[in-house]
Amino acid sequence: MSPGGPDAPNPAEYQLRLFIAGTSPRSQRTIENLHRICRRYLAGRFSLAIVDIYQQPELAEVDQVVAAPTLLKLTPLPVRRIIGDLSDEARVLRGLGIFSPPGGGDEPGR
Repeated sequence: MSPGGPDAPNPAEYQLRLFIAGTSPRSQRTIENLHRICRRYLAGRFSLAIVDIYQQPELAEVDQVVAAPTLLKLTPLPVRRIIGDLSDEARVLRGLGIFSPPGGGDEPGR
C-alpha cells in the first residue's frame, strides 16, 4: 500500500460521536470543551459527529446511549464511552485513551 495523498484517511484518525440533549447552554459548553480538547490533542486527526438525542433518538438507541452528554470513541479501537461532564480535560483524555504528558504539562506530545 503506498502512502496516500492529502485526502487519504489517516489510520490514527479518531472517529468520535457526541450525544447531547438539545441546544441548552450545557450542551453548547460540552461541544466547546470537546472541540478545544480535540484541536489541542488530535489536530487534523479526528472527525466529530454531534447527535441531538431529541432530534435523532434512533441513533441513541442503536448506540445504547441512556444519558447525555455521552461521547463515543469509535476508532481507533477499543470503542470507549465517556458519560457526563466533559470539562475535565484529563478525564476526557483518559477516556479517549490519550494520556497527558507526565507532570501534567501543557504541551501535547511531550
